[in-house]
Amino acid sequence: MRKNYLTLKKDGNSEIVISKSRFIANCKRVETEQEAIDFIQSIKKAHRSATHNCSAYLIGEQDQIQKASDDGEPSGTAGVPILEVLKKQHLKDTVVVITRYFGGIKLGAGGLVRAYGKATTAGIDASGIVERRLHHLMKIVVDYVWLGKLENEIRNSPYSIKNINYADRVEFFVFVPKEEESSFTEWLVEMTNGQATITRDDILFLEFEKSN
Repeated sequence: MRKNYLTLKKDGNSEIVISKSRFIANCKRVETEQEAIDFIQSIKKAHRSATHNCSAYLIGEQDQIQKASDDGEPSGTAGVPILEVLKKQHLKDTVVVITRYFGGIKLGAGGLVRAYGKATTAGIDASGIVERRLHHLMKIVVDYVWLGKLENEIRNSPYSIKNINYADRVEFFVFVPKEEESSFTEWLVEMTNGQATITRDDILFLEFEKSN
């Protein structure tokens, strides 16, 4: 199971103009290389009249799948700068396509590197960034005598209640960060004098917006 990581909050796009050239960024969260390839092809189709559609993507827990394309720009002036921005911002499972409509003024190698980097950053800003944190969904079963105390204590703690089922006994489902499962369990055992049944119900990622 992968650890906590950063990725895009949503699909995003932005446009900047540099020396009369339009640079349009389209960004997407993906899970597979095929999804990234399909997204790149869709942008190329939508902007088939553009001068260039340069791209890069990073996929996998260890960034084991990564690729950069200059799409006709001088080697190393477009795809790699896009990829470097993704790496610098520690993003995973992300693909970015920068579409350029040439405005008649050449930027030179250094100018292109800066332009594609700036356009990528603008696209990521439009998408937003979230941290995906691994959580355990814990199931706590208690008698009704503990309902009020347990609900109040959990709601005033850092943990989040997903839902409460009212059956023969009360069932709480609570999101707990993976690394806090043991301390959470000990806390509940002490609080309920050992009268709670505590089990792990699921393992999943929750998303938290990254603040600037």
